[in-house]
Amino acid sequence: MHVVMIGTGYVGLVSGACFADFGHQVTCIDKDAAKIEGLKAGRMPIYEPGLDTLVARNVQAGRLAFTTEAAEAVRGADAVFIAVGTPSRRGDGHADLSYVHAAAAEIADLIDGFTVVVTKSTVPVGTGDGIEAIIRERRPDAEFAVVSNPEFLREGAAIEDFKRPDRVVVGLNDERARPVMTELYRPLFLNETPIQFTDRRTSELIKYAGNAFLAMKITFINEMADLCEAVGADVQQVAKGIGLDKRIGSKFLNAGPGYGGSCFPKDTLALVRTATDAGSPVRLIETTVAVNDARKKAMAAKVAAAVDGDLAGRTVGVLGLTFKPNTDDMRDAPSLDILPALQAMGARVQAFDPEGEAEARHLLPGVDFRPDAYAAAEGADVLVIITEWDQFRALDLERVRGLMRTPVLVDLRNIYKPADVRALGFRYASVGRA
Repeated sequence: MHVVMIGTGYVGLVSGACFADFGHQVTCIDKDAAKIEGLKAGRMPIYEPGLDTLVARNVQAGRLAFTTEAAEAVRGADAVFIAVGTPSRRGDGHADLSYVHAAAAEIADLIDGFTVVVTKSTVPVGTGDGIEAIIRERRPDAEFAVVSNPEFLREGAAIEDFKRPDRVVVGLNDERARPVMTELYRPLFLNETPIQFTDRRTSELIKYAGNAFLAMKITFINEMADLCEAVGADVQQVAKGIGLDKRIGSKFLNAGPGYGGSCFPKDTLALVRTATDAGSPVRLIETTVAVNDARKKAMAAKVAAAVDGDLAGRTVGVLGLTFKPNTDDMRDAPSLDILPALQAMGARVQAFDPEGEAEARHLLPGVDFRPDAYAAAEGADVLVIITEWDQFRALDLERVRGLMRTPVLVDLRNIYKPADVRALGFRYASVGRA
């Protein structure tokens, strides 16, 4: 099939490359000429394990192309995906749909023959109706169907998630779109992947409801971690004990400094705004948003407490800046709250992240960026683990202790065993453990 992907951000690029790997002819379109030229030269605009190899293979096979010109590709497309950004709108937290609406208008002017227009961007309930209205107003004669097909990609594991998903959700109000979407995802039928066909508004809400539930699960275990610290319990054992219950499950029960990233913060906020506007408020999600925001801000105080409450004039080493490992994404990362708060307490901050430094330099002024984990520990009064990159899980702690001014380790991801670290002479603090 001939597929067009409008937008070469995280979702558009990964989805386009994977559809090409399924055997479809895919054209990825972006207005950023520099990004397109970089992709043509094999330079990825994001860090995602295996993406460069996947893109190169399909470009070489002639199934994947990149361009800034939409006209020819859209006219010949069976399906056109909208995969542009929907950031939180300043001032009110609603999803900013300006890029989605602009893409819909461009598509309307170009489609020729029956075309399925697919929303891959995360959008509020009713957005598909708006896209349909835009196209219909501009092209009353056009033959098209608007479909919702939300993405469920985890950064760092996106290719695996696309090719071996838990499920595919397709929301449609026009049955002519069903065979097109079925053919697009036909390779997944071999793996017996559940494909849920539903109406468009339900599909749009499934995405928001899924992310909100996971965000709530993370926030729940973080509040349990605070309670564990207060009563002398171990949050990791609590998480294991409840996670073995099949009704609950073990995923997303890792206590830490709060959730961040490109999805959970903006999607929970957008769901809150949508629900309020509909007169059906979602109080659990409202509280989840508030608790998570407060948690990220409170982590600096936890670091200060590890050095008797005073960070003035002290050096803090930081390991990990991105919101999670295996990505260079800094959007709403806990580090963006924690590091400025440490600096406000008078600390000097030196930090290392395997992939996030380039973006972090724009977002974290005054930070001394170091080339590796040991350089970040050198001369530090306290070392803080914020992101659980694999390379931080097996540090030579004796070497780390020798490099530091004072051996204090604050592990906000609980990747070390307290007894092991303390046996090496560290003062050690973690989350939800004595």
